[in-house]
Amino acid sequence: MAKPRHALVLRARSARIIAQVLAGRALDPALDEDRARHARHGLVEELAIGTVRYAPRLLARTAPLLKHPFRKADLDLQALILIGLYQASFMGTPAPVAVSEAVSAADALGKPWGKGALNAVLRAALAAEAHAPYAGYNHPDWFVDRLKAAWPEAWRAVLIENDERAPLTLRVDTRRIARTDYLEELAQAGIGAYAHPVADTAVVLAQGAQVPGLPGFREGLVSVQDAAAQLAAPLLAPALRDAVLDACAAPGGKTGHLAQSAPEAFVTAVDSDPARMARLAETLARLGCDARVRTLTHDLAEHPLEGHFQRILLDAPCSATGVIRRHPDIKLHRRAADLPPLRTVQARLLDRLWQNLTPGGTMLYATCSVLPEENEEQVTDFLARTPDAREHGFRFAVGHARRAGWQFLPGDAGMDGFYYARLVRHT
Repeated sequence: MAKPRHALVLRARSARIIAQVLAGRALDPALDEDRARHARHGLVEELAIGTVRYAPRLLARTAPLLKHPFRKADLDLQALILIGLYQASFMGTPAPVAVSEAVSAADALGKPWGKGALNAVLRAALAAEAHAPYAGYNHPDWFVDRLKAAWPEAWRAVLIENDERAPLTLRVDTRRIARTDYLEELAQAGIGAYAHPVADTAVVLAQGAQVPGLPGFREGLVSVQDAAAQLAAPLLAPALRDAVLDACAAPGGKTGHLAQSAPEAFVTAVDSDPARMARLAETLARLGCDARVRTLTHDLAEHPLEGHFQRILLDAPCSATGVIRRHPDIKLHRRAADLPPLRTVQARLLDRLWQNLTPGGTMLYATCSVLPEENEEQVTDFLARTPDAREHGFRFAVGHARRAGWQFLPGDAGMDGFYYARLVRHT
């Protein structure tokens, strides 16, 4: 029996999303574009997100079977092969059904001429073993090598955690409602949740939910933010009427938390991306927070910023290797060659923004990376070349103390991979 047309269209939608990721686009905007054009559908997102999550392993199985790479215009056909492999390998779909559905979906893409190749490659891939050195780990080889060197006791656990679905974690505005009271509201709405053991503003949902429909979301009582990211504001701890700078601020989760935690402080948020800063402004409006928002027209790493601040949050551009479970396309897009230029930008930002920190002030350096060269090594180098900088250490019940700073690995108390170092400018 032929597959219903509607089901084929849904697979074609997923294939187009995946094709954009294979061509170099980030997954989130590709998903957003699909949602803007069509009604949101669970199967479309399951196939798209799941296939991208396991793309390194799936690509390793198909690469030896292809005489030539797919043309950019036909990456949607390659995506159908990957979808079929994903369905058979991770969704429990019988192999013949997965093949049939993928092949039939070529009609919905308007490419019936590709059916023969789809059928042949997919059947062969389902019977093949992956031959890349680390294909079984479902991550690029360079990352596995770096992770093994950096975390010899934990690297396997990190790789496993990266392939899990990240929990939906909320930050409660505890000025307006106690966390226990909000948990009670969730329970009354039939939503299972629990208080996070490390971040005292964090609530973790037992299962996914439609965020706009959560109790109090539209009124700004809660925001979506991983528990590790929720530690930035209490670590920076702005005081009454402090001038606070959130550098590289978009999309604004930490800006909102800083403004909520110190409503009498003067928070300035800067970023060079106008579209992301527009989202930040919308977030602050929903939260009912006041903050000065600035969109820079120049590179903050290359040009000085005017003004001085008692507190500076530098959430630096990084490899994002600590949030792969939320953004699986990082496995496809990040390269080892990206690290040296990122490290250069991080160092420049540290040096330049340090000049904006008042004597006695505090800078919190943060990344969502698990790689030491972006984290403890970066901070150690900065301390060595900056005579008036000192580390102001801290400890948590979970995570890992480093030569400088503190590292959370993916899965530590259910959190994302995140790094923090707190630095004080001595007089």
